[in-house]
Amino acid sequence: MDQQRTSRRSFLTLAMATPLAATALTACGGSSGPGQAAEGEASIWFLTGEPKEAIRNQSVESFNESSETGQLAPVAYQNDAYKTKIRTSIGAGQAPTLIFSWGGGSVRDWAQAGQIEDLTSWIEENPDVRTRLFDAAWNPGIVDGAIYAVPHETVQPVFLYYNKRLFDQVGAQPPQTWDDLLALVPVFTEAGIAPISLAGQSRWTTMMWLEFLVLRIAGQDAYQAINDSAPDAWSDPAVLQALTAAQDLVRAGGFVEGYNSIVADQNADQALLYTDRAAMLLQGSWCFGSIKADGGDFVSGGNLGYQSFPVVTGGAGDPTSTVGNPAQYYSISANATDEQKEIARDYLANGVLTEEIAEAFINEGGEVPILKGVEDQLAAAEDGEFLSFVYDTAVNASFFGMSWDQALSPTAAQELLTNIEQLFGNPDGYTPQQFADAMNAATAQ
Repeated sequence: MDQQRTSRRSFLTLAMATPLAATALTACGGSSGPGQAAEGEASIWFLTGEPKEAIRNQSVESFNESSETGQLAPVAYQNDAYKTKIRTSIGAGQAPTLIFSWGGGSVRDWAQAGQIEDLTSWIEENPDVRTRLFDAAWNPGIVDGAIYAVPHETVQPVFLYYNKRLFDQVGAQPPQTWDDLLALVPVFTEAGIAPISLAGQSRWTTMMWLEFLVLRIAGQDAYQAINDSAPDAWSDPAVLQALTAAQDLVRAGGFVEGYNSIVADQNADQALLYTDRAAMLLQGSWCFGSIKADGGDFVSGGNLGYQSFPVVTGGAGDPTSTVGNPAQYYSISANATDEQKEIARDYLANGVLTEEIAEAFINEGGEVPILKGVEDQLAAAEDGEFLSFVYDTAVNASFFGMSWDQALSPTAAQELLTNIEQLFGNPDGYTPQQFADAMNAATAQ
């Protein structure tokens, strides 16, 4: 397929991507313009990419079959196109009724600008909407104590995938420490294997390396200070140490040659792993479904390994801590009609994570829905070992760090990605201190 085939992380940053054509998913009237819907309909936008796109479509179709409030008209976009489309549509007052996001900085900006609905009182009147979902999933949708985005879909921690076949080939073990990982670089390089696959052109993939290094070296308080845009958070000496460690990995030749030209939307970073051209890949749980679908017998043959990010000796971070997506989120546009808002609330209460859809996420998507009480279903699934690993990683984490390009304001998040590209792409000409100065200035605005 030309479109991405993974329920990928898809961070909502404001990169200046060229919009791609939207793909209508169902023939239920369709939208009559950006953010618009026909009479009796509410519009909903989300992302392409199997297997998750099909499950989102299934959720909408099931809701439309039984809804007494009205119909949902869905449109799907590729990730980079969506980033641009949602930014321009919200700014023009033409947002869809239901706005898909990952919470954090974007939701905060929309809420403060009066562009999305305050859902607090509605949630209080319908407590089941909240109590049936993971408690920790709600935080990224809360602004100044008010709920502006309802979590849905799946929890998605980031961890280290590895190719067991290649580790066996060179007689190595998966890295338990950062020093172990650095020591593996020449081992794989001498064997003609890229140590680490990385879709560097997408930049958020590179960011995950930096997030984990900050979390392992500087600890959760320093990580959270960055998320909160605290003054001079990037100048913490331990954070500077993490920035230096990232550049050490680049200088050592840790990443596949030409990584800055590889795009995550095309799943090329995953392909390098399952075609035996790279030994490791730092990515989210969202990649499992596409690795399984596209990798032939790579998963079924027992060749895919996965583990938490290595510890850094002497670092302040708890080794159980992790980063990623606590959930995905829907907000309701403040510019929608009362009829559209009613349809949207009905969908959030009764259509988003039904038993049918939760089962689809588990058995078809290879992901863990943020629905309480699914442990037995996860263990019994075909991919139960992986799903239980994801679940345990999320629920047992001493700290689940929200990704920086979600937590920061969209403007600061864009500046973050620009500077990460410099930090990794020019390790001998762009210093950690320059990075810290640039980010302190960006988050202070």
